[in-house]
Amino acid sequence: MSNSSSITEFLLLPFTDTRELQLLHFALFLDIYLAALLGNGLILTAVACDHRLHTPMYFFLLNLALLDLGCISTTLPKAMANSLWDTRAISYEACAAQVFSFFFLMSADYFILTIMAYDRYVAICKPLHYGTLLSSKACAQMAAAAWGSGVLNALLHSANTFSLPLCGGNTLDQFFCEIPQILKLSCSDSYLREIGLLTFSVFVFWGCFVFIVLSYVQIFRAVLRMPSKQGQHKAFSTCLPHLAVVSLFLSTAFFAYLKPPSLSSPSLDLVVAVLYSVVPPAVNPLIYSMRNQELKVALRKVMISVKNIAVKKWILKGDLALPVSPWALGEVIRAPAGCLRHVLGLVAGEQFLEGIRRAQGSCRDSVSQGVSNEWSPQSMSLFQVESPCDKVLNLDVSRTRRAP
Repeated sequence: MSNSSSITEFLLLPFTDTRELQLLHFALFLDIYLAALLGNGLILTAVACDHRLHTPMYFFLLNLALLDLGCISTTLPKAMANSLWDTRAISYEACAAQVFSFFFLMSADYFILTIMAYDRYVAICKPLHYGTLLSSKACAQMAAAAWGSGVLNALLHSANTFSLPLCGGNTLDQFFCEIPQILKLSCSDSYLREIGLLTFSVFVFWGCFVFIVLSYVQIFRAVLRMPSKQGQHKAFSTCLPHLAVVSLFLSTAFFAYLKPPSLSSPSLDLVVAVLYSVVPPAVNPLIYSMRNQELKVALRKVMISVKNIAVKKWILKGDLALPVSPWALGEVIRAPAGCLRHVLGLVAGEQFLEGIRRAQGSCRDSVSQGVSNEWSPQSMSLFQVESPCDKVLNLDVSRTRRAP
């Protein structure tokens, strides 16, 4: 019989033994992982880059996106690698690190969700006290408490779990290192300590869930008093999916960690683990961005900025050797995308000057017709100019000169 000191690796549960299905699982989880990376990455970029989103709600959303990225990156990459290379092994140290990281990130994620429910409750039910209750200092303290509590919770569980003597082999019936599966390998009554810690954590998480539900009950009561049906619909369509994801995470996690052995089966354990470890980090970006107009505007600004940076780099590449002054070029590349289309490709002498004239004509048309959808006032502020068209319209072509 083996013990924990002689175990150097664990064998994880494969999704299937058929090679074709393994590759199918790899492709499926790769799509989910990339979608989660893209969604959470866009939220992080938008909140970090747009100063108008530097508010308590988006500060906590930034923390949630960062934790979601960590959560899904803890489990899925190893599972995808195992499916791709048809392997099952994970080292003892990697397994311990995975348990600690997953428990830390998921715990902190759940605490952040609780704080976000409190933030919405204060914003809707106590708007006059919002600035006091959710000041910058208070937000930083609450976020630090969530992260710190996650670290403490993960440290207690991982240290206690991997201090147990293991004599039941090294095969785990899960696609990642999960504490209940490791406890099945224990050959000592000491595992009851970890059961006690898990029970305590369940009560803490259940208390957070009750707090979230009560917060949303108060929010719904306040929303129902709104005269605007559109406002009611928007509030319900935003809050109900959030509550559904929290409920899904909590119910499946409780089932995974507290279910009796008689209900355990490899296929059921796999489904439950996917529901609480993969689904929430992947769908949270959708829930918090689908009906959030401010976030959509910020994301659009980021995309416009990336596009214009790419255009500027292309124009300003050294091998183009533009025969005009940098001043003239600098004014033109501030123009709307409609103006830029007249300039791109016209990179030599009189052709370039003709491109400027065409850009001026395009800008006159856009000014006479009002600001187009392609260049909104929000995107103007991105370049810190009042009107890019004014820059082009006021451009004196005679000031351009050929480079020596």
